[in-house]
Amino acid sequence: MNHHEQPWVSRRGFLRAVGVSGGAGAMLATMGALGLAPTAAAAAPPFRAPTRSDFSLTGRSGARVVILGGGVAGLAVAYELGKAGYDCTVLEARARAGGRNLTIRGGSVETDLDGHTQRARFSDGVYLNAGPGRIAQWMVTMDYCRELGVPVEVFTNANADALIYNESAGMSAPVRYRTAKADVYGYVSELLAKATDQGALDGRLTATDKERLLSFLQSFGAIGGRTAGWAYAGTTRRGFVSYPGAGNDAGEPLGAPPALSDVFASNVGRYFSFELGYDQAMLMFQPVGGMDQIPMALARAVGHHRIRLGAEVTDVTDRGREVEVTYRQGGRERLVRADYCVATLPPHLMARVPHNLGGDVTAALRGFGISAAGKIGLEYRSRWWETDQRIYGGITETDLDLAHVWYPSYGYHGRRGLIVGYYNTGANARAYSALTPAQRQERAVTQGVKIHGPKYRSELVTSYSQAWDRTRYLEGAWTSPPWGSAGYDLLLRPAGRVYFAGDWLSHEVAWQHGAFVSARTVVTALHERVMAG
Repeated sequence: MNHHEQPWVSRRGFLRAVGVSGGAGAMLATMGALGLAPTAAAAAPPFRAPTRSDFSLTGRSGARVVILGGGVAGLAVAYELGKAGYDCTVLEARARAGGRNLTIRGGSVETDLDGHTQRARFSDGVYLNAGPGRIAQWMVTMDYCRELGVPVEVFTNANADALIYNESAGMSAPVRYRTAKADVYGYVSELLAKATDQGALDGRLTATDKERLLSFLQSFGAIGGRTAGWAYAGTTRRGFVSYPGAGNDAGEPLGAPPALSDVFASNVGRYFSFELGYDQAMLMFQPVGGMDQIPMALARAVGHHRIRLGAEVTDVTDRGREVEVTYRQGGRERLVRADYCVATLPPHLMARVPHNLGGDVTAALRGFGISAAGKIGLEYRSRWWETDQRIYGGITETDLDLAHVWYPSYGYHGRRGLIVGYYNTGANARAYSALTPAQRQERAVTQGVKIHGPKYRSELVTSYSQAWDRTRYLEGAWTSPPWGSAGYDLLLRPAGRVYFAGDWLSHEVAWQHGAFVSARTVVTALHERVMAG
C-alpha cells in the first residue's frame, strides 16, 4: 500500500469511532448528516440508560436538572439520569411522591379542593389503589418492577363468575359473565350458522369454507348441528344451580336460556370486548402490597434527599445558560438553579405556572382535555363475595353510575377485604365528586345493594373515596392529548432548556407505562444534548 494512501474505513466503523470519541449525541448528529438517523415514523430504538462511563472520554459530567413533579414520570427521569451522575432535584407539591399512583391505607389523610378531609380507617393489610390498579404484562412498568425489586402478583381483570347488571335494560337481577357469554355466543352462533347454511354467505365462502365455519360455530356457541336446526338450547357453560358432586351427583345446571330477543335486549354483550383490548387482556399484574410500591422504590433509588415535598412551583425562567425555578415550601419562596428543567406536571397545571417559554407553549399545554375519574374503597368485615357468591377477583360491570365494581386480587380467604365500590369516569365521576365523602358512600352502597344484596350494606365497616378532579395539585385523572397537532408536537421538543414528560405525551395515557416511556425519551434526548456539549 502506498504510504500516501489512507486506510479505508467502513461506514459502520466510522460511526463507531465517532460514538467512542464524541458520545451518543455526536454519533446521532453524524448519522443525521449521512441520512441514517431514524425518522419520526420509525420505531424508537431500545432504551439505553445513561451511565457514568458515557462521560469517561469526553471530559464532561452530568448536569444539574430540576424536575417539576414527583409522579412516576418525574421520578423515572431522576432515576435514569441519576445512573449517570446527574445532579437531580425533584419538586413535588404534594406531601408524598407518586402523583396519581396513590395507595390509601389506614391512617392516610387527604383534603380535597372542597375542603373535605378524609382519614382512612382501613384495617392492617387492607388498601385501596386509588389511582392505577393494574399492569399489563407487556408494559415497561413490569421491567421497572423487576429492576427495582418490587414483587408482583396477578391482578384478575376478567373473571367468569363476576357479574353484569344493566338496570336500564330491565334486568331484575345480575347475571354471571359466564352465563351472559354462553347465551350471547350461543345465539349469535345460531344465527350465523343458519344464515351460512341457507346460502346467505355463498358469495363469500366456498363449500369447504362453509363447513369449516359451521364446525367452528358449533364449538364456539355450543349449538346443535344441522339436524337440530343449529339451535342454541343452553349447556353447562351457563353455570350451575348446584355444583357437580360425588358419585352420581352431576349437579344441577342452570335452566334453559332466556329467549334470543331477551338476551339481546339485556345488552350484556357490550362488555365482552373489554378483555380483548391490548392493554386489558390477561394476564395482568399488581405490586404486592399496593401500587405505590413502585414510586416508593423509585424514591429510594433516587434518594429522598433529592425530593423536596410540599414544594409548589410558582415560576420557571429560562435564562439561556441555565433555568431558574421558584417554588413555595413551608410558607417561604425558594429558588433552585439548574442547567436543565424537566416539567412533568399535568399540562393544564403547568399552563398556569408563570414562565418565559412563550405563548405557544402555554397554548399547547392548554390544548389537552382533562378527564375525571373516581373510586371508592369499601372495607367489609367478611369476604362474603368469596364465601357466598364464589367471586375471587375480577370486575362486575353495570350501567349504574358505579360503572365498574372491583373485587380484590389479594388477601383471598382472609378475614376482611376491600371492594372498589365504583370506578367511574366522565359525568358519573363528576356527579360523585360533587358529593361529600359520606354521601358518596351512601350512593354507592345503595346502588351496590341492587347487585349484591343486603350484605353490601350490613357487612360494611368503613370507606374512602377518591375524586381525582377535586384533588389538589392534580385536578384530573388523565388527559386527552391532541395527537398529531402542532401544539402536541411542540411539547415533544424542548423549549430552550425546558423539557416536558408525562403519560400525556405518550400513546398510553393514564398508564404508568406511558409515563415511563415518555420519561425515557426525555432522558435520552437530554443526555445526548449534554454529551454533544
